[in-house]
Amino acid sequence: MADPVPAALLDEMVGLAARSPSAGKTQGWHLVVLEGAGTAQFWDRTLPPASRDGFPWPGLVDAPVIALPFADPAAYLERYSHADKADAGLGASTAAWPAPYWTIDTSFALMTLLLAAQDAGLGSLFFGVFNGESDLCADLGVPEHLQLLGAIALGYPDVDRERPVNLANRPHRRRPAEIIHRGHW
Repeated sequence: MADPVPAALLDEMVGLAARSPSAGKTQGWHLVVLEGAGTAQFWDRTLPPASRDGFPWPGLVDAPVIALPFADPAAYLERYSHADKADAGLGASTAAWPAPYWTIDTSFALMTLLLAAQDAGLGSLFFGVFNGESDLCADLGVPEHLQLLGAIALGYPDVDRERPVNLANRPHRRRPAEIIHRGHW
């Protein structure tokens, strides 16, 4: 198993992530942190041992931390029901929101967490959870209204391990001129 990530370091990174933008200062996100046997439980639910042969990132299952970010839509309804936000008309239903700010705000926090991990010398990877999500959430006692956005693996990089590369003939990055539309489309 890889070297553990100190709890104080993880607390510091999450503290930075909590400073990310948040609609109405709601901060409607939660993070379930799995370490030790908890990471094995995560992988057993989402990538059972029989499915691991040929998994293109075998080192990923050795990450000492798997952090599961959850967006909390109910927190936004509750916050926007308060007197200082009630005029916005967003407290009655998630359908009233023009964009799902619970997802947006959680994503801001995750990006800040990933940047903090990089700054701390950790390797980090955000990835989707496409198998076993319901069983995993039930195992962990996650309230049903929370939305799992994916998973973050954290750990110290293994500089001696060669990483697989499969870019599928895609360019590495779009140029700014392909992204920016100045004044009109």
